[in-house]
Amino acid sequence: MQVILKEDVANLGYKDDIVTVKDGYGRNFLIPTGKAVIASESAKKVLAENLRQRAHKLAKIKQDAEAQAAKLEGVSLTIGAKTSSTGTIFGSVTNIQVAEALAKAGFEVDRKNIYLKEAVKEVGQYKALVKLHKEVSVEIPFEVVSE
Repeated sequence: MQVILKEDVANLGYKDDIVTVKDGYGRNFLIPTGKAVIASESAKKVLAENLRQRAHKLAKIKQDAEAQAAKLEGVSLTIGAKTSSTGTIFGSVTNIQVAEALAKAGFEVDRKNIYLKEAVKEVGQYKALVKLHKEVSVEIPFEVVSE
């Protein structure tokens, strides 16, 4: 079944992408929750016309994302966490703490756009991937220290 995504769906695609999904996933989740519509011929024509009209707006959005990525390029964060005597964190550091540290540094990034490559459960150096646009992402190094 082919569907047109109305919003970004993790591990599937971005808004206005035409993707092929299993029938049950499309009928039981994507369409009822408003995340997608069936990709009929008329819906494809409407999508093509909308994309043509929005092309310059999308270019501006991508340009803004690239500018923000350039600003984030040199940023390095330090995140404090409560740890045991062996350096193991009580709990873990998540994208929420990374987003808060970025906000303190003066960068507003939605926590849903921050991805950690591995679970952060010990003191040390790590990297977070920040996706600002579907074609623009930047890797931010951060250090977890004991409070």
